[in-house]
Amino acid sequence: MKKTILTLVILVFAAANIVQAQNLQDVLDKHFKAIGQEKLSDIESYRIKAKVEQMGMEIPMNMKMKRPDKFRMEMEMQGQKMIRTYNGEKGWMLAPWISSEPQALTGAELEQAMTQADIDGELYNYEEKGFTAELLGKEFLGDAEVFNIKLTGEDGVERNYYIDTDSYLVHSVKGKVEAQGQEITIEQIMGDYKDFDGIKMATKIEQKSPMGSANIIFEEIEFGVPLDDSIFEKP
Repeated sequence: MKKTILTLVILVFAAANIVQAQNLQDVLDKHFKAIGQEKLSDIESYRIKAKVEQMGMEIPMNMKMKRPDKFRMEMEMQGQKMIRTYNGEKGWMLAPWISSEPQALTGAELEQAMTQADIDGELYNYEEKGFTAELLGKEFLGDAEVFNIKLTGEDGVERNYYIDTDSYLVHSVKGKVEAQGQEITIEQIMGDYKDFDGIKMATKIEQKSPMGSANIIFEEIEFGVPLDDSIFEKP
């Protein structure tokens, strides 16, 4: 069960014509303005205190991020602490119920850690990160009208970002990830956006997959905290 909970939490645009490319950039520009990307780009680090609600349990979680591309996550599950780190090049996971020694992250798990370490998110400067993007048009998700942007990585893995046509905030993200030896589709629905000194962030993420669902609630978000590089090394 612990491995399932951890898996739930850890997660070529060839322009048909100039108009389509321009429309994509217009949507992205308005999205970046809506979330305060300019201010976010000036942030060197931040910390999140959160909890995961799943299967009637509340699991404390702490995340720390620092430029360039450093990430640390800790979760308390049934009296045991899981630690996942990425130092910008290598990643590790210490899960006592699997092994008493840290395990190196490889393959899909390492790719996921790299994504989590990106403070700006995949959409910002997506071309420099090796992605291609395509605006597939508008559609409705429930009562919400959204733009559907397909993001494709160099490895061919696709993710769909659904951006609200009114607020230009991310409504949800859907993509496939490798979990426990199989490929599954995960959907994350963003909610309860709050403004942190001009930076808007979702403080609730509802995550759905064939393995179950979970809510991730951000209780505290603090920007510009001093973080020593050593905490992102092998735990």
